[in-house]
Amino acid sequence: MIYTDKPFPRVLTIAGSDSGGGAGIQADLKTFGALGAYGASVITAVTAQNTKGVQGVHTVPAEMVRQQCESVFSDIRIDAVKIGMLPDTETIRTVADVLRRHPVPFVVADPVLVATSGDSLALENTVETILSELMPLADLLTPNLNELAQLTGKTLPQDEKEMLEQGEMLLKRGAKAVLLKGGHWSGEFARDWLVRPDTDPQCFINSRIDTHHTHGTGCTLSSAIAALYPHRRQLPLAVAAAKSYLHGAIDAGRSWRLGEGAGPVAHFWRTVR
Repeated sequence: MIYTDKPFPRVLTIAGSDSGGGAGIQADLKTFGALGAYGASVITAVTAQNTKGVQGVHTVPAEMVRQQCESVFSDIRIDAVKIGMLPDTETIRTVADVLRRHPVPFVVADPVLVATSGDSLALENTVETILSELMPLADLLTPNLNELAQLTGKTLPQDEKEMLEQGEMLLKRGAKAVLLKGGHWSGEFARDWLVRPDTDPQCFINSRIDTHHTHGTGCTLSSAIAALYPHRRQLPLAVAAAKSYLHGAIDAGRSWRLGEGAGPVAHFWRTVR
């Protein structure tokens, strides 16, 4: 089902560009469109990237990031913000300053430090700045397992118990909510956990799809949550709906042969067959 209620959500993505079109700004805008939201964008970095990996990263100057943000906020009502790749500390501080001056109802931060291919996307040590500047402004963090370990200073979680422990560590550091993604492990089912202060963790379960075409899944999930939250107004409902959308997109894209490596998901699987 595509949501077209009026007024439709206006969602801003602040992230890097993926020249291959499977992740980053391109995946975010496709997701917004597929879910009936209007997408605006602020580009923080330009990557040379394809299904095989990341070949280069060029950072957009922080002042230009600020100007893009101000242009959008000065003219367009923004209902939700998705934050992706912020390649350096100056950019993180700039985005945090913009959000403090232009509060929005809902912010999802996907702390993109490492691409699915394993390539580093942060050009300097940005972890402490993310924790101190960005995390207090985010209503939800959506790190993958590698990023979770970097944010907590721990080793890569080996099981759900360790993953949940590291999620609790982020809550104690001031996170409002963290979506812990277990999709990289093996097993018949993929289990994600939503942890929030003063409430029991909530588990979201989907059958595992046998495919290596998962490029951009993290970007797509966080963008889907941002696009759906203005309709749902409850975080668990938005997460459940976003996971359902992503599961269908992965399933529809598993037979794609877009390039020589890990391909993207089928963002418009509900409307294009």
